[in-house]
Amino acid sequence: MKTKMSRAPKASSKSKAMTVFFRVTPSILIIAAVLAIAGCTSAPRLPAPPAPTGASVPARPDTGAQGAAQVRGKSRWVPVAWTDLPGFESDTLFEAWNAWLKSCERPGAVFAPLCGEVRRLSIATGDEQRAWMTSRLQPYRVETLQGQADGLLTSYYEPLLKASRLSGNGYAVPLYQPPAGLSGRKPWYTRQEIETLPEAQAALRGREIAWLADPIDAMSLHIQGSGRLLVTEADGGQRTVRVAFAGSNEQPFRSITQWLIEQGQGRMVAPWTESTKTWVAQNPQRLPQLLWSNPRYIFFREEALNERDAAYGPRGAQGVPLTPGRSIAVDRESIPYGTPVWLASRGAAADLQKLVMAQDTGSAIVGAVRADYFAGTGPQAGELASRVNQPLRLWVLWPK
Repeated sequence: MKTKMSRAPKASSKSKAMTVFFRVTPSILIIAAVLAIAGCTSAPRLPAPPAPTGASVPARPDTGAQGAAQVRGKSRWVPVAWTDLPGFESDTLFEAWNAWLKSCERPGAVFAPLCGEVRRLSIATGDEQRAWMTSRLQPYRVETLQGQADGLLTSYYEPLLKASRLSGNGYAVPLYQPPAGLSGRKPWYTRQEIETLPEAQAALRGREIAWLADPIDAMSLHIQGSGRLLVTEADGGQRTVRVAFAGSNEQPFRSITQWLIEQGQGRMVAPWTESTKTWVAQNPQRLPQLLWSNPRYIFFREEALNERDAAYGPRGAQGVPLTPGRSIAVDRESIPYGTPVWLASRGAAADLQKLVMAQDTGSAIVGAVRADYFAGTGPQAGELASRVNQPLRLWVLWPK
């Protein structure tokens, strides 16, 4: 979940979908025939798990569009044929199935009846999963209420940062738990006030989770909304923990990157954290001004991180762990949590045609055709996330 506005600083560890075109020749046809015969003698596959009563998996049902267009909050859903979904026949669906299983831990009323089938199909082949999807779901193209089908894809990730349980020795930037009495939608002190007013600092005294060394890393954590810390404990030992979003000061988000552009910095070409650190090194006296340009402030809660948790990201707004490359944040007034979504986006950072799950949201993720792609954890995911800012099309896959 990201609290940022749309920008190039966030990207996703995505598998790029590539389409290969070639000329069919007689020799290729002969080879294909030989391979087809050979395939008949290959080792038999394990049988697919039994489907629930009344939900058998057909070889391939009618894939044409069914139903009428619907208005869903901020969006309009237009039924389309499965053949309209770019890359549908080539996606590695088992990668997305893990994310779908996570959504089934907290399903909404519409998808709960399908979760038994989803679980049984977790060991099925990709073709069997595809056949089930075309049998049980109807794809709808997501548009704005004005009929615009093109939108924006950005990306976010989970930072991995060094931290200390105690302040000092270069660690001077605190991460706080929510202050006592922080209420839902009532604005609290701004970032500048939190860092300068005695009454705000008094309210946060003793609420420190850990301390970071770099204020730009702390800002990155605030923008992403969660992260992992390699914490040095008071006894000198180290362990990795997760800090998850626990609340905010309910102040508006302002883009650091946009502020730097307005200061004449120009377009940033490196990941925004590195570009910003370079700018701060050249303009150290303006660091407070840069930080305070974003009034929004995030509070965290610490979570233990076991081996199983480490394979997934933090919990999204749906309440389930995010799956790298298969979870997206959406505007819940356009797409409900737990909805399987077909995503297509082509840009300099990534070429994506894949099944994802709507499992999170963010204050900057607003509009019908708008998504934030969860890239994963650590520097590599962060580098990708920082570059994704590209066109987007979405199709929701809704039960028939």
